[in-house]
Amino acid sequence: MTRAARLASGWASLTGLAPGALVCLLVAWAAAHLSHQLGGPTLLYALLLGLSLHFLSEQSRIKPGLDFAARTVLRTGVALLGFRISLPEIVALGPRTALMVVLAVGTTVVVGVALARWMKRPVNEGLISGGSVAICGASAALAVASVLPQTRENERHTLLVVVGVTILSTVAMVLYPIFTQWMAWTPLQSGFFLGATIHDVAQVVGAASLLEPQAGGVALQTATITKLARVVLLMPVVIIIHAVWKESRNQDLPEQRTPIVPGFLVAFLLAVLLHTAGWVPEALAQQAGDLSRTCLVIAIAGVGIKTRFQDLLKLGWLPLAMLVGETLWIALLVGTLMLTLGMG
Repeated sequence: MTRAARLASGWASLTGLAPGALVCLLVAWAAAHLSHQLGGPTLLYALLLGLSLHFLSEQSRIKPGLDFAARTVLRTGVALLGFRISLPEIVALGPRTALMVVLAVGTTVVVGVALARWMKRPVNEGLISGGSVAICGASAALAVASVLPQTRENERHTLLVVVGVTILSTVAMVLYPIFTQWMAWTPLQSGFFLGATIHDVAQVVGAASLLEPQAGGVALQTATITKLARVVLLMPVVIIIHAVWKESRNQDLPEQRTPIVPGFLVAFLLAVLLHTAGWVPEALAQQAGDLSRTCLVIAIAGVGIKTRFQDLLKLGWLPLAMLVGETLWIALLVGTLMLTLGMG
């Protein structure tokens, strides 16, 4: 193929993606505007707006752009999350604190799978909901779902998890600071509890900010670093889930091949290392973090447009019950570990 032919093919692919991608971008912009004007999570607005525009998915020229947003843009957003993480800050938490974070994340995913089996739901649903509660809310749900079979059932469940985990995270943002004050915990202890248990990063910051200024900034800093420690675990958790699923799938379909480590997770790790090495200016790292959030909003808009609201209702109350159970588990476990192992 000549260079001119390759350019023509590339341009045709780009123009084919444009209509659907532009729709997702417009929905993301509208969601950001609503969030700014009314308050509330941008991701939730993007999802609700996307669901209301489901009729657009029936147009063939829109579909390629929706698929691109729901997969490629999503993975780009997850990769860019790495620029928010600096390993020395995570290491500064200390081995005992790090152990508590690892236990909280790992056991919550296991609890998600156990609840799915107990409720006779697909294991994939337990992995998606458990990963979202354990790591970083909606972002983790989307990341885990991206390495699982791309079925309509998984897409619908992922959207329901995004809604549920966002609502639970917002409730926790209000209630958990009250709980830490009732427990008479120090700012350091309160910050760790908030960072280790609340699902979304934004809600962690919001909850810790409610304790300021009497906490002198300690709670906010500790909560943020603890939360980022959970985000660091996104890569190993998703790799393990991907590897287990790949092995299971290849037993049935040996002709199919998938990479051991998805490319977007390699990019995530590279972003972490670049930020840690100081090769990325802080202002640029902040912009990458903002772009990551934008990509995730665009992606959830695309997934929302592809899904009928009635399909979400068909899932029933069991997925939400799993989310509540996982949320209670991680809060009880972290609280128990703090009281048992202690932290100053």
